[in-house]
Amino acid sequence: MRASNRKTRSIPRHMTRNLPRWPVGPSVLLSVLLALFSACAHKAPPPLPPPKTEISPMRFTIQVGAFSDVENAIRLTQSLESKGISAFYYRDTSGLFKVRFGDFTSRKEAAARAQSLMAEEIIREYYIVSPESYAAAKAVSLDDAALRADLVQTAESFLGLPYQWGGTSPDEGFDCSGLVMAVYQLNGFNLPRTSRDQYASGRPVDRDTLQKGDLVFFSFLKKNAISHVGVYTGDDCFIHAPGRGKVIRRDSLSTRSFATRFAGARTYLR
Repeated sequence: MRASNRKTRSIPRHMTRNLPRWPVGPSVLLSVLLALFSACAHKAPPPLPPPKTEISPMRFTIQVGAFSDVENAIRLTQSLESKGISAFYYRDTSGLFKVRFGDFTSRKEAAARAQSLMAEEIIREYYIVSPESYAAAKAVSLDDAALRADLVQTAESFLGLPYQWGGTSPDEGFDCSGLVMAVYQLNGFNLPRTSRDQYASGRPVDRDTLQKGDLVFFSFLKKNAISHVGVYTGDDCFIHAPGRGKVIRRDSLSTRSFATRFAGARTYLR
């Protein structure tokens, strides 16, 4: 048979120079593109920033009063609150009720404020609490367990005191977040005022690794909003201000009403 002299035509090189060269077949390429699209479409959102774990230490604070009757401490606190001063009363180790307020940058600034209140006859005598006198400052050279024990002891000193929901003024008693704020401030930590801010300012702790002095939070509202807080005292128990018409008391985390509404725990210590 006679061989054909027709030459096979080829595409000029300059026409193929810019054509894409696929290392795989089109079906494989389609699969890769679909996988990439799916990964982008379902990409997890970036993680939330870690919660703030540093709370500022208490500086110079004014202490006034030494009452055997809590009602006198309540009235003094109420007078200070009427002046726009955030104050709280507490029972010290002697059993007397005292009042504290303020967070001043210097002793001089605290003294000037106290003297102005004396001139208005709101207070009579005062004592300035220095930063180094707080348990938090002493804990730098002590075991952390000692500070946790101090927090629990302070919380226990409030047991039996009156409580009323939303009690941000002394005649209404302590609300739950006001209680834990007082406990921490008395030990040198300037804890935020509301339970939500307290929840946001601590480091998360698992329930099975709770330590004394940590805070436990609960949600009694819709949408799992933080609405209640207490101070953990060990042995699955915590101290809190429970509700209107009730006094500050100790309860168990295993109690059904708290176990089903437990929202988490936070620590502010090492």
